[in-house]
Amino acid sequence: MRRYIASRILSGVVLVLAVAFVTFAMLFSSSGDIARRLLGESATAETVALKTQELGLDRPLWEQFGTWAASALTGDLGRSWVSGQRVTDAILSRLPVTLSLVVLTVAVTAAVAILLGVIAAYRGGWVDSVIQVLSVVALSVPGFLIALGLLLVFSVGLGWFRATGFTPITQSPGDWIGSVTLPVAALSISAIAGVAQQVRGSILDTVNRDFVRTLRSRGLPVKHVLARHVLRNAGGPALTVLGFQFIGLMGGAVFVEQIFALPGIGQLAVNATLSTDIPVVMGVVVVTALVVVVGNLLIDLAQAAVNPKARQ
Repeated sequence: MRRYIASRILSGVVLVLAVAFVTFAMLFSSSGDIARRLLGESATAETVALKTQELGLDRPLWEQFGTWAASALTGDLGRSWVSGQRVTDAILSRLPVTLSLVVLTVAVTAAVAILLGVIAAYRGGWVDSVIQVLSVVALSVPGFLIALGLLLVFSVGLGWFRATGFTPITQSPGDWIGSVTLPVAALSISAIAGVAQQVRGSILDTVNRDFVRTLRSRGLPVKHVLARHVLRNAGGPALTVLGFQFIGLMGGAVFVEQIFALPGIGQLAVNATLSTDIPVVMGVVVVTALVVVVGNLLIDLAQAAVNPKARQ
């Protein structure tokens, strides 16, 4: 297990560096005259040349990336070209917002999807049909439309929740719950549909195996076999899908934060991209990649805990 964790960490570091280099190359190749965009069209050629030299944009791309990577490995992601704020401070001030959304969404998705998947597989009939239809509908509707619909119904129409803004849990737990409920619901609906489908299919596949028939032939109750044996064997594929959903949630949080005006790293990335603030964009990309790598490692460890075969 230790060797497995070490290899995953090493591969995660390589993946983050690869993502960082590709992003770095794409940003610098597609942003045109960066110094001109930062200073505005009215800036003189001499001013633009001085800004280019100040930012090190006149050096080769590989040299610029090497300097940035060496600094990033020490935890210094540089300073914003627009505000002058340290990129690390800007991200750390907003990361809790995004992580609270994603972690809560994963928890809600896992709990509700397992429940719906078990009910659909165990009850069958019209209950299964209704869950399948709802799952298809949830997977078909884009996430931003779901977010807008929830906002219009529960905030504008009914007034149950605040339409925009975020309250830290340390300030007011009740207001925090109110500020994250609709965003989490918007992120969870399609994720629940995908994971529930996988749980249902895995359970139906597992109950037809020989060891389940053997346990049933010994007179064990159906609920006991389902809870102690079937779910453990069916949990592996469901956790794999949940891992993919986790990656998608990090991207989906960008749209949700924009719709609900949440001060997360998604909103920070959008604003930095519009203002050609490359250090901030690079910082957001690297931190997001790290969160995805760590999240998937935790899901793999959970899969190994649920299914002993996965430990091999």
